[in-house]
Order: sequence, then C-alpha cells, then structure tokens
Amino acid sequence: MSKLKNYFSTTEIILWLSSVLLIIGSFCIFDRESYLVLCASLIGVTSLIFNAKGNPFGQLLMVTFGLLYGIISYTFSYYGEMITYLGMTMPMAIFALISWLKNPYNGNRAEVKVNSISKKEHAFMWIITLIITVVFYFILTYFNTANIVPSTLSVTTSFVAVYLTFRRSPYFAIAYAFNDIVLIILWILASFFDIRYVSVVFCFVAFLFNDIYGFISWQRMKERQSK
Repeated sequence: MSKLKNYFSTTEIILWLSSVLLIIGSFCIFDRESYLVLCASLIGVTSLIFNAKGNPFGQLLMVTFGLLYGIISYTFSYYGEMITYLGMTMPMAIFALISWLKNPYNGNRAEVKVNSISKKEHAFMWIITLIITVVFYFILTYFNTANIVPSTLSVTTSFVAVYLTFRRSPYFAIAYAFNDIVLIILWILASFFDIRYVSVVFCFVAFLFNDIYGFISWQRMKERQSK
C-alpha cells in the first residue's frame, strides 16, 4: 500500500477515490442490479489513472473494460458502441499495450516514452478516420442502431483516441475526453427508457475528469522527458 502512495500523487489518489465514490454512489441510487456495469466502471476508471502515469498496466485494464462495455452496450441495442469497443477499442488497446511495453522511458517499464506525430501522420489519421466514420454509419444504420448520429460520432472519437494512444501521443486523452462527452449524451438518452443507465452516465462523467487530468499529466511527462 505504501508503494502505491509513493507512486501516485495526492491529487491522483483523491481523483481516483472521488471517481470510485461517484460510480458506487450512482450505482446504489439508480441501479442496484447491474453489477457488470459497476465492475466495468471501476475497472475503467482505474485504467485511466494508470494511463495518466503512462503505465502499460492501464492498457491491460482497458482491454478488460472494452470487453465488458461491449456487452453492456448490446443490452440497449447500442450496436455501434458494441462493435466499436469489441472490434476496435479492445484490439487497439492490445496493440497499444504492446507499443507501450516496447517503448519504456529510460528502461522504466512503468512509464512509456511520450511520442510526437508529424503533420503528415495527422493528415493520414484524419483521412482514415473519415473513411471509418462513413463505413460505420452505414453499418450502424443497417443494424438499426439507437441514436444513430451520436453513435456514429462515438466511433469517430473512439478511433482517433485509440490511434493516438497506440502512437503514444498526449492528445489521446483529449480525444477520449471528447468521446466521453458523446457517451454521456448517448447514455442520458438511454436513461430516458431505463433509469438504471444513469449510473453509466456518471461513469463517463468520472472518465471525463480523469481524461482531462490524463492530458495534463502527459504534458508534464513530455516536458520532463524532453529535459
């Protein structure tokens, strides 16, 4: 326990504990049944605090979260979310895990080396993102996906986030923050039909704050590593 206290800052511990309390509290108020949602939320928010440190263990947890979240999405016919996480986010998290393990900072496997991508690669990323967005729009339409517009936008933001994560760019956290906002909207819409999904909304509210902190943390890492 003392090692964890030395590894995480006071701010990070407070952020994680606040997120856990928010998730558990919303589960107790609005759900009390879907323990899979609770489990996925706690795993997800824990992965983010490790990701903020550039620790590959965060990506390992993200693989587990992707699997559980895909199952949860299926229960409300959010096929876009299910396909995105099971077919893209989870596999990309595996590639990101390998990438992070292969690129430690100064031999420290608990911290990845921060990377910067060129303007050409940014252009390539956005072209691929546009193609994937269009393709997924028609796929989701075919499956009569609920709330098609935000569902498609979720695919867009998710792909950008996982691509930047794989490439070890600090901006992956910003992309995930935008994805969190889209998902908050999606699950608010779902909660109109089933109050239990309010707990999922609070899950992504917690994710949003953690991703914002993650970007700040990676910017500090980048500055420190450049010295």
